[in-house]
Amino acid sequence: MIKKKIFPKTAIISQSNKNGLKEFANQIHNLGIDIFSTGGTASFLKKNNIKVKSISEITNFPEILDGRVKTLHPKIHAGILANHDNSSHNDTLNKFSINQIDLIVVNLYPFLEVKNDTKNEDKIIENIDIGGPTLIRAAAKNFKHKIVIVDDNDYTDVLEEISKSGGVSFETRKNLAYKAFSYVANYDSQISSWLLEKNSAKQFPKYFPIPLKIKNDLKYGENPHQKGAVYTLEGYKKGPLNARIIQGGALSYNNFLDADSAFNLVNEFTNPAVSIIKHSNPCGVSEGDNLVNALINAFNCDPISAFGGIVSFNRKITSKVAKELIKNFLEVVIAPEITTKAIEIFKNKPNLKILETGYQKRKEDNEKNLSIKSINGGFLIQERDEINISKHELPIVTKKTLTKNLIDDMIFASKVAKYVKSNAIVFAKNKTSIGIGAGQMSRIDAAKLASKKAIEIGNYDLKNSVVASDAFLPFPDTLEHIHKSGAIAIIQPGGSKKDSEIIELANKLNISMIFSSVRNFNH
Repeated sequence: MIKKKIFPKTAIISQSNKNGLKEFANQIHNLGIDIFSTGGTASFLKKNNIKVKSISEITNFPEILDGRVKTLHPKIHAGILANHDNSSHNDTLNKFSINQIDLIVVNLYPFLEVKNDTKNEDKIIENIDIGGPTLIRAAAKNFKHKIVIVDDNDYTDVLEEISKSGGVSFETRKNLAYKAFSYVANYDSQISSWLLEKNSAKQFPKYFPIPLKIKNDLKYGENPHQKGAVYTLEGYKKGPLNARIIQGGALSYNNFLDADSAFNLVNEFTNPAVSIIKHSNPCGVSEGDNLVNALINAFNCDPISAFGGIVSFNRKITSKVAKELIKNFLEVVIAPEITTKAIEIFKNKPNLKILETGYQKRKEDNEKNLSIKSINGGFLIQERDEINISKHELPIVTKKTLTKNLIDDMIFASKVAKYVKSNAIVFAKNKTSIGIGAGQMSRIDAAKLASKKAIEIGNYDLKNSVVASDAFLPFPDTLEHIHKSGAIAIIQPGGSKKDSEIIELANKLNISMIFSSVRNFNH
């Protein structure tokens, strides 16, 4: 096949989103290209004084079934799928008086928009496009001989090639075909995702749909030598993190990761709370009566690590909070709401990235909230760790009892530990983290790191503190260390073969211990 340019003579246009269509259709008409179209699109073109012919003039058959069947006809698809270099194809077209269709300009029913605007299942189903994807796929398959456009951003380039270069090049047609198949695949995955949400028995199906759309390229990935981009799930109007950027410019790859962790952690709490994240680990978390005190307490946990960190709030940032924030060097601040006066204060730190999320509701029980991680040759998919520990379900397995305040501190510490890279140990007091040991290969090392940070960096007295462990304690060393450090209570999942020995040791050391029955590994 000679990779020649194609100057189209005939076009089919069928569009739900008519952005830029008037100008494009007018120009291709002026180039002498015959335009055929379907109901709504044909009416639009006629209203704009653009000459258009009905699809029925090709098929000699009316649109039927309330418009469900319009373009699904041999005279349409043979005209698109015919291989010009195959003499038998040309003979067939001549035999049945079928004309070639060279340019196919289609975008699809707004399935996602309708799905997000209504719970009427029949209406949603009616917005599953059938004829459109079939036209697109046929034209994209035959890109060696056809031109397919699914993105109005391509109108200008295609018009320029037709008018200035004598036709659309092979390379452009191939690129348009790639975009077309990607567009249809994404559309199909939107529908598949919706049906998957409705089918709770198929949480992990044989084929997993992920409808993603690029938001923008990133300056680089995790490191400067890695390229990166950020994508959004179709239907998330605010984009990544469901947040809008108020100031500070584009987020980096690492900013996105840390901001997501900070946001998820702080929303574990019902009272005013602050979380500070650095390299995907909490370095300070506090829950209190007001955000200013919580912010100060969170910073005091590990002010060295908090330098250049990401800070998240679960309440509105006022000017008072903003004044406290700008005393420190930070990368990102994220909150559900930010007052106008606070925004004015943040302008004193123009490089500080400010994100506003709004007050987001938790997903409904029947919606899937999944975590997806790539590995060589595939992906790991799991439910997100969204379990909530209730103090009414926490058995004290030791002789020493606990006060309500200590139990509250233990639940607080366990929520923090859930977001700390394993192995994880968290010391807490008065609903504030005072020592965090993260990402250690052994639990005793995590405990030693947490107490060392608390004493040497935070200047805390660990006496009467509580501890949370993200997994059970199979050996006595961790329990002995936290006792030596001054802690008087620990919450851990339990489940070790040596639980009875650990309980016996806790009684001997006069430490209260709760078994949560919930492990929170975070890799």
